[in-house]
Amino acid sequence: MAEKSFTDKQIQLARFSKALGHPVRIYILELLSTQACCYSGDLSEQLPIAKSTISQHLKELKDAGLIQGEIEAPKIKYCINRANWERARILFKNMFPE
Repeated sequence: MAEKSFTDKQIQLARFSKALGHPVRIYILELLSTQACCYSGDLSEQLPIAKSTISQHLKELKDAGLIQGEIEAPKIKYCINRANWERARILFKNMFPE
């Protein structure tokens, strides 16, 4: 089935779902949801994985639009993208109506 057969909502929901598909990313999102922002270096102190692996997970979340990053040399500050989280919440809610 060609991707053109899918609606924009289905494609967006799939992107959000893929980004949520790893426990490390869920951890990062839970952490970010409890604070205003977090620096990438702080994450490497809390997670027992390589900095390069954390960077890959952050990239996946950022590419999906669930987080946003701001460079404050030499660090990058990450925050939840509130607008896209609201969009994700609505899309998931509409997918699974009561």
